[in-house]
Amino acid sequence: MSVTTILQSWRRGNAPQSEELQFCLQQALKQPKQAPAFGITNDTGLAKIEARSRLFQASIQDVEKACLARGLTDFKTVYKLAWQLWLPLAMQLHEARSNHGKPLIQGLLGGQGTGKTTISFLLQIILQHLGDRAIAISLDDLYLSYKARQTLQQQDSRLLWRGPPGTHDLAEGIRVLDELRSPSKPEILIPRFDKSWHNGAGDRVEPVPVTPGDIIFFEGWCVGVQPLTESAFTHPPCPIVTPDDRKFALDCNKRLKTLPLWQRLDRLIVLNPVDYRSCQQWRKEAEQKMRNQRKSGMSDSEIEQFVEYFWKALHPELFLPPLLQNPDVVDLVIEINPDRSPGKIYQPSA
Repeated sequence: MSVTTILQSWRRGNAPQSEELQFCLQQALKQPKQAPAFGITNDTGLAKIEARSRLFQASIQDVEKACLARGLTDFKTVYKLAWQLWLPLAMQLHEARSNHGKPLIQGLLGGQGTGKTTISFLLQIILQHLGDRAIAISLDDLYLSYKARQTLQQQDSRLLWRGPPGTHDLAEGIRVLDELRSPSKPEILIPRFDKSWHNGAGDRVEPVPVTPGDIIFFEGWCVGVQPLTESAFTHPPCPIVTPDDRKFALDCNKRLKTLPLWQRLDRLIVLNPVDYRSCQQWRKEAEQKMRNQRKSGMSDSEIEQFVEYFWKALHPELFLPPLLQNPDVVDLVIEINPDRSPGKIYQPSA
């Protein structure tokens, strides 16, 4: 017996058997950090496993279709990811939303290529089967227009590209999140940003009207990142090398102290790469896909400079470790392996 064979049996429509549920429970309890992160204990675990099995059977066909559309054709892997991550996370969010009593804003922090968009998309599908309507908004959609960023660059020549604190329309972000949290009309205009415009510099496009939801995923490369003390920058990592680099990093850190968007978050999940440098390769792969679709994008050398620019602004080695030890800010950490598969899943501890 294995969890994979059990899931395949359930996928064929066979009813879950008590011994199968017990086996899945024991396998879950072997993950000492992941089990409590999803509320799996000896006392309460079986009920959650039973509920997860029902959700698996109810949602798996829609999950398969969504994965096929994104090029995920290995269904054994899909079943494993659904069982170990997507389903229990959806159940956790459903419970949090029920306890919250109003629309829940779920922050999703992850570097470039960590899978923020994919996981929020799949969770939206699964949450439908729990009676929740979920929608997603990206921090990227809140960038200032190309023209506004050109003006900003004239004021501060270091803001070469979009990305760092200061390049977002904070008022628009607050407006959107507040309207989604306490909707007063049937449709809300959500801003959208197309990264392919202006040779990869990107620009705003027409906003999209959406119906308010029960759960709002707010994802981005620095969503929820907290400011550090100045002493953290005494011996910063590469590519923060020169005095000018350090001054830029310090100024970006100061802008975090006045960033009001994070105050709108009800929860925060961190997608944490095992090696943050993988993000550079993942971004190259994403740009290649854009070029294959005949959209303009950046060259590999431009991507390297672009990603390093992000690291100079808010370096993962500086900003992520404190978050991963802060249970008051972060609710769940999902490690991302170099092949983009999920690794360890746990709650942060001080």
